[in-house]
Amino acid sequence: MQEAINYLLEKDTIFKAIIEQYGMPVIPKRPQGFETLVLLILEQQVSIDSAKATFLKIKASQKTVTPEILILVSDQEFRNLGVSRQKTSYIKALATALLHKELDLKSLPSKSAQQVREELIKIKGIGNWTIDIYLMFCLQAPDLLPLGDIAVVNTIKELFNIHDKGEMEAHSMKWSPYRSFATYILWHHYLKKRNRTVTY
Repeated sequence: MQEAINYLLEKDTIFKAIIEQYGMPVIPKRPQGFETLVLLILEQQVSIDSAKATFLKIKASQKTVTPEILILVSDQEFRNLGVSRQKTSYIKALATALLHKELDLKSLPSKSAQQVREELIKIKGIGNWTIDIYLMFCLQAPDLLPLGDIAVVNTIKELFNIHDKGEMEAHSMKWSPYRSFATYILWHHYLKKRNRTVTY
């Protein structure tokens, strides 16, 4: 991590200013597997805290979060737990793919980020943001900038005065091969500036 941070400090003075003001960023880590992907589906377009509360309700009601268990939960029961109809269909699509052996999550760590993306994108409801976060949090991929993340985009607009995603992507190339670590610093700034604490 220190090597990545040192590299970024040389590339953009803004990173140095963020760390001097707010300290070192947290490097998010989550376990690989089905549970984390379910949580990421719940986190799409809502806050981490609200998604986690819903996830804990599912866990409390079902005891274990596995494809075999969740595939049997009725849509109405999911709705009672606070899961939208759309996200219910995404969770079931993921469970179905795993049960039908169309996806093998255990094989993903040995694959490139691009190969992981090609496999996961086939599942209904799993888009680039979900894949980026899974790659970063679970597989520790070092060089991703999730431009589907509102906090990242808004922070780049604010700090770098770049408003076009294509230009953001181009600017971020100088942070490569450590763009994930740049993302952690940007999130760190976003949260600290708003006095928010997130447990990943």
